[in-house]
Amino acid sequence: MNIAEYTIRKSVVAWVATLLVLAGGWLAYERLGRFEDPEFVIRQAVVVTAYPGASPAQVAEEITDRIEGAVQQMQEVEEVVSVSRAGESLVKVEARLAFSHTQAELDQVWDKLRGKIAEAARALPPGAAEPVVKGDFGDVFALFYAVTGEGYSPRQLYDYVDLLRRELVLVPGVARVALLGERREAIYVEVSSARAAQLGVPLERIYASLRTQNLIAPAGAVDAGPLRLQIQPADGVVSVAALGELVVAGDAASGLLRLRDVAEIRREYVDPPAVLMRHDGQAAIGLGISNVLGGNVVEMGDAVKRRLAELEGQRPVGMELNVVSFQSDSVRAAVAGFVDNLVAAVAIVVVVLLLFMGLRSGLIIGAVLVLTVAGTLIAMWMDGIAMQRISLGALIIALGMLVDNAIVVTDGILVRMQKGEAVGPAAGAVVRGTVWPLLGGTVVGILAFSAIGLSPTDMGEYAGSLFWVILYSMLLSWLFAITLTPLLCAAFLKVKVEAGAREGGLLRAYRRLLQGVLARRVASGVVLLGLLAAGVLAFGHVPPGFMPDSARPQFVVDLALPQGTDIRTTAAVVAEAEAKVSAAPGVSHVTSFIGQGGLRFMLTYSPEDPNPAYGQLLVDVERFEDIAGLIERLQPELEAAFPQASVKVWKFMLGRGGGKKIEAAFRGPDPAMLRRLAEEAKAIMAADPGAVAIQDDWRQAVPVVRPHFSVEAAQRAGVLPSDIAAALERTYVGQNIGVYRDKERLIPILARAPADERGGVEDLGNAQVFSATAGKCVPVSQFVERVDTVWEDALIRRENRFPTIKAQCDPPAGQLSAPLFERLRPQIEAITLPPGYVLEWHGEHKASVEANAGLAAAAPFGFAAMVVAVIVMFNGLRQTAVIWLTVPLAVVGVAIGLLLFQAPFEFMAILGFLSLTGMLIKNAIVLVDQIDVEIREGKPRLLALLDASASRARPVFLGAVTTVLGVAPLLVDPFFRSMAVTIMFGLIFATGLTLVVVPLLYASFFRIRGDEAEAGR
Repeated sequence: MNIAEYTIRKSVVAWVATLLVLAGGWLAYERLGRFEDPEFVIRQAVVVTAYPGASPAQVAEEITDRIEGAVQQMQEVEEVVSVSRAGESLVKVEARLAFSHTQAELDQVWDKLRGKIAEAARALPPGAAEPVVKGDFGDVFALFYAVTGEGYSPRQLYDYVDLLRRELVLVPGVARVALLGERREAIYVEVSSARAAQLGVPLERIYASLRTQNLIAPAGAVDAGPLRLQIQPADGVVSVAALGELVVAGDAASGLLRLRDVAEIRREYVDPPAVLMRHDGQAAIGLGISNVLGGNVVEMGDAVKRRLAELEGQRPVGMELNVVSFQSDSVRAAVAGFVDNLVAAVAIVVVVLLLFMGLRSGLIIGAVLVLTVAGTLIAMWMDGIAMQRISLGALIIALGMLVDNAIVVTDGILVRMQKGEAVGPAAGAVVRGTVWPLLGGTVVGILAFSAIGLSPTDMGEYAGSLFWVILYSMLLSWLFAITLTPLLCAAFLKVKVEAGAREGGLLRAYRRLLQGVLARRVASGVVLLGLLAAGVLAFGHVPPGFMPDSARPQFVVDLALPQGTDIRTTAAVVAEAEAKVSAAPGVSHVTSFIGQGGLRFMLTYSPEDPNPAYGQLLVDVERFEDIAGLIERLQPELEAAFPQASVKVWKFMLGRGGGKKIEAAFRGPDPAMLRRLAEEAKAIMAADPGAVAIQDDWRQAVPVVRPHFSVEAAQRAGVLPSDIAAALERTYVGQNIGVYRDKERLIPILARAPADERGGVEDLGNAQVFSATAGKCVPVSQFVERVDTVWEDALIRRENRFPTIKAQCDPPAGQLSAPLFERLRPQIEAITLPPGYVLEWHGEHKASVEANAGLAAAAPFGFAAMVVAVIVMFNGLRQTAVIWLTVPLAVVGVAIGLLLFQAPFEFMAILGFLSLTGMLIKNAIVLVDQIDVEIREGKPRLLALLDASASRARPVFLGAVTTVLGVAPLLVDPFFRSMAVTIMFGLIFATGLTLVVVPLLYASFFRIRGDEAEAGR
């Protein structure tokens, strides 16, 4: 008794198991996490170290180099990228995938990083701040609002947003709430040096008074009977006005001199601001809300909506919460779209089965398909695989293959019942004869997807759930085919016994075609080789690619002004760009970020590092289809309107990508030589009309005011260089001399010169510095020998401790980067490099090479396992050769399909071709196994070859048709489009040819003669 007969005998248990699978599938569907894209770990941390007053070169040599050296001692580190700018070092650390598969493992890596940085901090120069390690750099803020309020001050906006932050962080599922673009306040004390000198009050005395007036100090405790009471003096400064009443000089005899007598005191916003945000032209504060790891973002979004509705009564009239990105709604819509595609694919497959297998057979196979999907959902829930683009796409891809096993079993039982066998023995005989070939074919089909499941790259992590969903679903399809399919056939399949089975017209035509091909083997072989050669030649015209564009109804405009541009100038330019973009047809909203990128509101968005010369527009459109036309229109329009800026208008990509698409990276020791090489590369790019947004990542050199001081004169006056630097900072920017307490806020008190004393470079000598020798403040001009204006690199970028500059450009919107890259590559590689300098290609080329290398590293293992599985299954090499030689024929259909749909052979198409290999081998296994069975039963070999081919033509054909039509809904999904085209056209052509080629190769390898009639081999 085999498993089919056992299942039929224990039918009550089997029916209960069926109901449990259906119920479990529904519960799993309700409880599965939902995301638009797969969750993946962003393995980056940032180490930020302030070094006030240092030039970029000094920061690079004295801070960045030491931090990088400490980081590179860790074996867990994959790459170290740094940016050194005036007064600040920023080092990005990327962890190796092997050491950080999960967030918990990554946290351990960051803990070790913090230990290394703490050790390195001891060797940093005096004046450098303690390095700060930010391990939450990769947090994704699934909900992103822009809070605006016409007529409200930035402080009033902040008060409301701060209230929301405190409330929303308590919502279940919320991990963190972050703000962007809030204006910082300061108390400015502008002391006129002339007025202070007139009154005989040293500036240092004023500053010392401010430093000590508002400090909190312990006052002890006092006994009061049985109680012990704390002594807490009242605050001396309770308002900005009270600050002006502070006594800074004088006595009872000569009179008291108050701060307001010598200084103007104002509470205002820090100027210039660090970052600004606007929404539809109004000043805004960004409010980002991140989800707990592994949580259901849809449920979290609904909970936040409910809490916001409860807080609606506290929202000031006129303030608005504008949605910049609400991933919960987009995830709900995306998952609904994926599920609709899945339902459509199931319906298509069932309809095909009904048409070709008959009503009862079609319903039986359709029921097994539904059970397989339900069982797969249970497995996904148990394994923690959420419903997202990749996992649901995998289910759709697998649908056609999931019915293959059930088709073979149902068709075999049907044929035996038509010959008069009872359903029980018929089911037992069919399963007994097919259980291992079907398992072998299933294993081979699974192994075809192993390249992505085993890929040791970021793309392998991103798309890895594809392999596991295929694995679970196909194993379940085999299990249900040999258990529940016989049960359903026994319960519902009714057939008439036919005295003699007759072939239909199509099968008779197929048999005649096969006889003709076998009679003309050499000519047939030449034709097939010609088709294969034509397919290879056609494939040469298919453009390469990396990842497809997203269907998100948003696009981005990047504006990079000359480095060193003041953020207020950048804001003015961005405001003009906003107006032009908002006026374009189809644009609904424009959100702008000035001084840096936005919060990371989606996994595939990488915010730009802080830079006052940078602005970004996030543009919402009414219809995604309008984006291509808008980009084509806005790119030249904005370039013409803002010739001083580097403009890039771009769409979001799916998968892990982003940034510039073409990057020529030069690495070497001398920054000046690197700039020269980058300029040569940019000149080549500029000469190509197909290159836009040409720039380098070091940006322009900036002018720096460099006063030279007389050390001798300063020493005579008792003045140190640090005193002069502090005096200049105090004059032009403001020096922190205390803290003002406003409830929970600590507002810095900044001392600076009045506006008329800090007008420009020409006033530099008027800054006052305290002279210990003279006992009073003297002008800095006494120590200045000359003032030079020099040019220096504002940004020094290094990769793995080597200075690296990237010449960058992009193709026009909507065009692939490969043609432009192929034009530029030989010209840029022809640039003469001095000894010690290296050219590398980054951007999309590097990402594509790494992703494909991951597949190439894993694919040999999968293919080797497939070959071994086929050898073990047939215990022969000739059958294995027959099966594998059918695979190259898929190239013909794949090339035709990609050319017809103008789809590139990108990462997902490569993955589709690998999976197509498994499908073709699976079909060939079924056919070759039947030929062997027919021959072993004693039929003449030629007759066995023809009968086996005819008997397996319908299952092979139906398996191919259901797979092709099942993946058809994916043609409308940009992410899966190239994969769907590859599978559909490859399978259409290869299946048709397989039904001819497998018998032809079998006859050739086993030397079956055309007139052969004897049994055996």
